[in-house]
Amino acid sequence: MKLKTNLFGRTYAFRDVKDVLAKANEEKSGDMLAGIAASGNVERVAAKVVLAEMTLQELRENPVVPYEEDDITRADQNAVEDIAYQKIKGYTVGDFREFLLGATEAEIAAIRPGLTAEMVAAVTKLMSNMDMVYAARKMHVEATCNTTIGRPGTLSSRLQPNHATDNPAGIMASVLEGISYGVGDAVIGLNPAVDTLDSVADVLKEFKAFMEKWQLPTQNCVLAHVTTQMKVLEKDLAPMDLMFQSLAGSEVASRAFGINVALMDEAYAIMQEKKSSAGPNFMYFETGQGSELSSDGHHGADQLVMEARCYAFAKRYHPFLVNTVVGFIGPEYLYDGRQMIRAGLEDHFMGKLTGIPMGCDVCYTNHMRADQNDLENLAMMLAMADCNYIMGIPGGDDVMLMYQTTSYHDVAALRRITGKRPIAEFARRMQELGIFDEQGHLTEIAGDPSLFYALDKKLAGGIAV
Repeated sequence: MKLKTNLFGRTYAFRDVKDVLAKANEEKSGDMLAGIAASGNVERVAAKVVLAEMTLQELRENPVVPYEEDDITRADQNAVEDIAYQKIKGYTVGDFREFLLGATEAEIAAIRPGLTAEMVAAVTKLMSNMDMVYAARKMHVEATCNTTIGRPGTLSSRLQPNHATDNPAGIMASVLEGISYGVGDAVIGLNPAVDTLDSVADVLKEFKAFMEKWQLPTQNCVLAHVTTQMKVLEKDLAPMDLMFQSLAGSEVASRAFGINVALMDEAYAIMQEKKSSAGPNFMYFETGQGSELSSDGHHGADQLVMEARCYAFAKRYHPFLVNTVVGFIGPEYLYDGRQMIRAGLEDHFMGKLTGIPMGCDVCYTNHMRADQNDLENLAMMLAMADCNYIMGIPGGDDVMLMYQTTSYHDVAALRRITGKRPIAEFARRMQELGIFDEQGHLTEIAGDPSLFYALDKKLAGGIAV
């Protein structure tokens, strides 16, 4: 295996595959702080040259965390289907990039089972931003919970009605406003301020009652720790359409989240037995570049590779939703808007190539060097790339998690710009409620949550709505 190259009369040599991958990564503050980044643009290009000539077989045989030491490596490697792998193992990473840019959606789907996370991460490092949008747009990954997400021509949204104290009235006020903008077809999902059985169960029941009252075809979820959700199910405390957990890309980093592969297998089995949703996809995962560095669980690998390993972990459970919370951790890992945009496109592309229904929380923390224009630029590029879904939050300002993300208005604007619509059943219900017109555009009453009080009077008078 060749680990060096000559550029401008100088030889650049790299220690191993992990070193090549790290130094071939685009500039990220997290890799710099970890001491594994390229020293500058010339060394970065040299690493990309070496990486481009490396074969996919060499990447499979050199995972960044050894098979014997890590349950996620084992899960990823054991899932590889040999027939697909044999077709591509001789490709160099450069060949693989050319294949993805030239192949049809069906051709990409045929080789996907032969991939490992390191292969997915490696080719991403050779892609420009436009390459990733172009290739991702060709890949559609559908999943079905109560409804089906990911169909061409759709842009879905998670209604995120977070509240600083989990006050039910405050939560439901945000839900009413979000639905009035046609947001929430992916899921109505709360990040709880309090992770207790009673509070999680109460919110799940509140969401389900609201969905049933207004005949809303969507999913409910409370993003508590997976062990809390398991107990809610075991005690039959509330209906749960989707089970949530944040994921990391190594066994060590997963411990910081209080999980491992065995626990997630158990959670999946319990949810499969007791879920209240109808379809075969009932798990929801969130990720984000940098979490493994925070927990000292990156094993000397760069944050992009570790993120790709999160997607291999997620794929094991056939999820309905996966999204990267791209700028949530802060400038320690993604310093500014440029790095945030790059990471969001990388994550979306890698998720689709892995074969999971990928969305993105297009966001940044207030101490990053980023602003609203950076957020909107990334959101528009992801919409062009056929991203499955984004977030919808009042004013784009989360009052519980204290970060900036996409608003209800942003979801509506992106649909109008791109001509995309929500999931079909949800869109029909929005039209029946008077929120959408026949073209799927917001009506004059949209955005006013008081419309539900007027509809309540109709219901009270025995008039169907």
